[in-house]
Amino acid sequence: MAEPSGRRRLLVVGLDGVPPEFLFDRMRSVMPTTSALIDRGVRAPLRSSDPPLSVPAWPVMFSGVDPGTLGLYGFRHRKEHSYTETYVPTSDQVPLPSVWQVASTAGRRVAVIGMPIGYPPIPVNGVSVSDFLTPPGAPTFTSPPELGREIEATYGPYPFDVVFRSAERERLFGEIVKMTETRFRIAADLLAREPWDLFAVHEIGSDRLNHAYWKYFDEKHPDYAPGNPHAEVAREYYQLLDRSIATLIKNAGPSTAVLIVSDHGSMAMSGCFCINQWLVKRGYLVLRHPPAQPGIPFEKVDVDWDRTTVWGSGGYYARIFFNVRGREARGIVSGDQLPALRHRLEEDLKSIRTPDGGTLGVQVLDPKTQYHEVHGDAPDLMLYFDDLLWRSAGTMGHPDDFLRENDTGPDDAVHSWNGVFLWSDPARSGPAVELPTQRIIDVAPTVLKYLGIPAPRHIQGKAIPVD
Repeated sequence: MAEPSGRRRLLVVGLDGVPPEFLFDRMRSVMPTTSALIDRGVRAPLRSSDPPLSVPAWPVMFSGVDPGTLGLYGFRHRKEHSYTETYVPTSDQVPLPSVWQVASTAGRRVAVIGMPIGYPPIPVNGVSVSDFLTPPGAPTFTSPPELGREIEATYGPYPFDVVFRSAERERLFGEIVKMTETRFRIAADLLAREPWDLFAVHEIGSDRLNHAYWKYFDEKHPDYAPGNPHAEVAREYYQLLDRSIATLIKNAGPSTAVLIVSDHGSMAMSGCFCINQWLVKRGYLVLRHPPAQPGIPFEKVDVDWDRTTVWGSGGYYARIFFNVRGREARGIVSGDQLPALRHRLEEDLKSIRTPDGGTLGVQVLDPKTQYHEVHGDAPDLMLYFDDLLWRSAGTMGHPDDFLRENDTGPDDAVHSWNGVFLWSDPARSGPAVELPTQRIIDVAPTVLKYLGIPAPRHIQGKAIPVD
């Protein structure tokens, strides 16, 4: 479409889970379009949020505030101090506006596809398509609703995500490719026909590729086997991403600025640490009956809550909860007992040794001191194992507290701290710039500054120098 006279426009491409060493180095030879952006742009590693998960990282990136202020701590939250009830956060639970909403309020035209948290679809001054957290059978996934009907009439069922923890690697790669191709075709068509000042598309396929195939293309992975049949999947997929980005840039027009970002990086997984099993052995978590078989979800374990003081929730990091009297239904820990309990727990965590005899290196974070504010259903403590190399496993009944494989299905990778920030503005003169590591919270004010929109007062970040 024709570009509005005198008005800046920005194209944002969000690539989930892409590490800077891939986009800026290893994959440059198969990504000529992206490489050209690097050669004339501003790039930096982008330090993710705490925790470094797609939720909260993407909402943090495009709202400009930390996870505690948003009340977002992961893909699942425990519900109102329940022991086992959880929920997946939705867009209408996010308390502060994203840049898409701020730009819409300022009268700018917006198109946004798949940016988490995007379900229910966010009403904007333009069009939006919801994200990979959209539940199956959702009545509508676009705003306006008729856009969804048009998309599915043209492209078939919209591919929000794939089942990536699967042993069927041949089938899975085809599904990831098809999902990515479809999303970018839809994006390219909307970009060409819709009036917009800010256009954004998020792709989850890069993250799914990392989780499903990391041991096949990373020679440093402990399970890497030379000559395996999937050794080239990363190069093939990044070629697809680059072709897709090239089409978007072509349709966007020669004066459009481009921002490519990722929410976190990826790296080889060392394994899983079974936090709840360890808590049982240390006497913090008490069971009435042991699990009957390995891999029992915590929600199905027979816990004696009248004798339990601490329990955990698994995932990429461990969320720790204290069984507090007056807060939990069967809480037994009084307020004056909490400091001593926490101190003892932290001391015990320091003693954990990995299977090879090394120190696990547990980092303990307190949401109340980590964030500007703490809202929503926050954990009492957050634990990172060996600088994220070990996942947390909440399931129980395993023969050992350390698992070589993921406890919820095949998974080769964990998240690393740094994603990517790549800014290329055709109006910018001068050589390429490589900045030191930037903060994810600073992306939102950078976008708004470029568009000439004053940053709302709630934004905690500051604009990255891209001029």
